[in-house]
Amino acid sequence: MAKIHPTATVEDGADLGADVEIGPYAHIGANVKIGAGTFVRQGAIVDGHTTSGEQCQIFPYALIGMKTQDLKYKEGSVSYVEIGDRTVIREFATVHLGTADGEKTVIGDDCLFMAYCHAAHGVILGNHVICSNSVQLAGDVHLEDYAIIGGCAASHQFCTIGKHSMIGGMSKIRQDFPPYMLGDMVEGSLKVIGVNVVGLTRRGFKRETIQALKEAHRFIYRDGLNRTQALERVENDVEQIDEIRELVAFYRNSTRGVS
Repeated sequence: MAKIHPTATVEDGADLGADVEIGPYAHIGANVKIGAGTFVRQGAIVDGHTTSGEQCQIFPYALIGMKTQDLKYKEGSVSYVEIGDRTVIREFATVHLGTADGEKTVIGDDCLFMAYCHAAHGVILGNHVICSNSVQLAGDVHLEDYAIIGGCAASHQFCTIGKHSMIGGMSKIRQDFPPYMLGDMVEGSLKVIGVNVVGLTRRGFKRETIQALKEAHRFIYRDGLNRTQALERVENDVEQIDEIRELVAFYRNSTRGVS
């Protein structure tokens, strides 16, 4: 049975799973579904067509499922927010609905969306993603699994940040950012500065895999080759393990260009 504080507002139609806790002055909208074991702390608002997975934590004054800020939104459109299992959304974070009918803003399983972060319409976070305090994600940004974004970084719309990458705080993300790489601001622009060795090691990647990624990084960023030449060298001179094939495909499939 859900535990609802007397001062909370839970609208008729809301679907609360077993052992859900709703704190003081929180608001749950009529079209919201909250999975078992989730808690919504004081003053948080979960509205719109929002679905939360099980064992999530929604901290005070987070706002989820609010109307998009996109000026293309038409009143009466039905769009969605979907949150996976065991995800944590901290204080004052905002997660907005999609713009067009049927569009989803998605935060996957086991994510940490820290205080004051913002996910605009159509943003998709994979699983195990971490957004540090005040990360700002414009519409239709995609963060792949295990990506980590440092505090106060901001992404232009439509950018994709690759899996297992890490981007330093205060970065401005204007292009796609490659998987497995480490980035930071250099002379006012986000640059790839190496392979995300620490993150990959912590996640159990083999030494040989990390070495292959280092070789790929050297061809792409350090040997003075243009991007076409560099990718050809990676394909011909680096062992074609899954991670290398994924890295090359990321560059080739990008429509915004890659940092």
